[in-house]
Amino acid sequence: MTNIEIVKEKLYSTNASLVVLYSNGEIKEYYQNRIKDIKEILHNDRQALQGAVIADKVIGKVASSILTIAGVEEIYADVMSKYAIPVLDKNNIKYQYKNLVDFIQNNEKTGMCPMENKYKEEKDISKIYNQIIE
Repeated sequence: MTNIEIVKEKLYSTNASLVVLYSNGEIKEYYQNRIKDIKEILHNDRQALQGAVIADKVIGKVASSILTIAGVEEIYADVMSKYAIPVLDKNNIKYQYKNLVDFIQNNEKTGMCPMENKYKEEKDISKIYNQIIE
């Protein structure tokens, strides 16, 4: 079983929102919504996601930008927005998804997620990372 298959299987079997296979081989599940878990991981250790393989329920432009800067090696998303793809492609991050959507929805499912909307045209992913993580 590949690393991406391991985290993907764990994402679905545990109903976690995020599963991380760290470069040291440790696997952890996280259960907060949106990018709270990613922010918390990086607040505790900026290098924590270097070389990691992750599976996440939802990956949009903001999450893909942060994970790219953080050094993630490979990403699986249950739902991935079309805004995430160019970021991952440009930075040679391997990815897979189950469902590709035009954009990440807001919590009410009435429109675009405010963060995706705010950063959808931003070309500098370092700026996104710094504004969200700093």
